[in-house]
Parts: sequence; C-alpha cells; structure tokens
Amino acid sequence: MLILLSPAKTLDFESPSKVKTSTNPEFIKDSVEIAELLKQQTPTSLRNVMGISESLAELNHARFQDWMAPHPKEGSKQAIFAFQGDVYQGLQAEKLTAKQLDVAQEQLRILSGLYGILRPFDRILPYRLEMGTPLPNSHGKDLYAFWRDRVTESVAKQMQANGSRFLLNLASNEYFRCVNAKALPAPVVAPAFKELKNGKYKIISFFAKKARGTMAAWVIRNRVKTTTKLTQFAEDGYTYHPDLSTEKVPVFVRG
Repeated sequence: MLILLSPAKTLDFESPSKVKTSTNPEFIKDSVEIAELLKQQTPTSLRNVMGISESLAELNHARFQDWMAPHPKEGSKQAIFAFQGDVYQGLQAEKLTAKQLDVAQEQLRILSGLYGILRPFDRILPYRLEMGTPLPNSHGKDLYAFWRDRVTESVAKQMQANGSRFLLNLASNEYFRCVNAKALPAPVVAPAFKELKNGKYKIISFFAKKARGTMAAWVIRNRVKTTTKLTQFAEDGYTYHPDLSTEKVPVFVRG
C-alpha cells in the first residue's frame, strides 16, 4: 500500500531528529524552478499571492532568499520530523521504531507545493507554499499544472513497486488535486472521519486531520495491505461505520 499525506504549515527545525538517515527529494531540480520564481517576489507580492499576513510574508520572503539546492545539512531536516500540526500530532513519528520508520520511507509520501512529493527522510528547508497557490510557471497558471504529471507518475511507479492494491489517500482535497487518480494502477481509498454532534455525524476539520495521521501510523505499525484490514482501525475511539461507508470512502465515527 502507498499512503498520501498533506504537509503542515507548522514546522519544527529546532528539535533534533530521531534518526540521522536522510535522502534527497525526488524533484529537487524542479523545486529550484519554483524557488527561483518565489525569490523574485517582494514581501508584498508574496502576501497577495499566498494570502498570508505581513509578518508571514516577511518570514517566507527571507526563507526563499536563503533557499538553496542541494540542501545543506545545517538548517535542513527530514520531512517527517520537520512537519508539525494536526496531521503530524496524530502520526507521532517520533514514537515509531526504526523498522517502522523504514516502512514509512517505502509506504508514505507527503505532497508538497514546493517539492511536489516527499519521502519521510527527504531533507527540506523551512518553507510555506500551499499547493493551491496561483503561481504562474513554465507549465501553466498554478502549481497543479506544474506538479500534476510529475507527482502522478511518481505515485504510480511507487504503487507498482510496492504491489499496492489501493492508494490510501489521507491528504486534503487541496493537495490530492495534484494527483490524476485515473492514471494510477489501483483504486484510491479516501477514509472519512466523523464526530457525533447534535445527533448527526459530521466532519470536524481539526479532529479529521489528526485522525488521518493516526491512521497512517496505525497502517505502518500493522503493515496493513487490504481494505478489509483497514476497516479494523479503532484508534482514539473511532470505529468503522458500514452503513455510512462505500468501497472507496470508508467512514469512521466516534461519539
């Protein structure tokens, strides 16, 4: 199985990584093109293009000015340990064993507006760039145009290498839009996580994001390979709800 996750806006480049092993992003040469476009932006134009505050625009302007490839070890960090935020609170990569982290390196991929797609041990530099950013480039008007073919081909190749029976999509809609599902060698399964509120099951963003990370870690720990096994997920109070589920969208509820 191959698992897809979204990245996170919150980063941690201060804490030491659990492991020393690191790899280089598959599309680092393509990332250079995007980084160069961003280096040409002023803080004001970054603020407008990215829809962020003045302080965040200043921060990311400085980050892009300092961005270089290949990445120096000082100041860079493996993606699985650098990303924080709701999904990664659920993933808890620091609690995975060395063997489980090796499984993650083979089975987990993180989609990225700057890097396209990342393996857990791929070193990254601090950045912020949403996949939905309307940044004109050599392939079109936005990052979807730039990354879609590259990312889809990478995902398809890894699925074939893993003998994946399905792609476990735990990424957000914004990020999964850069993947052409019709070009993949196996179906896409995208679980939904719902909370009971006022007598109805609803998706609540914060909890759903954390649950995606929790499921990713559970799949890695238990070497899950089938959709039947996937429905046995029962972490953090969630249970599979067959009546709300479809083959491609298994629903897990709690409350």
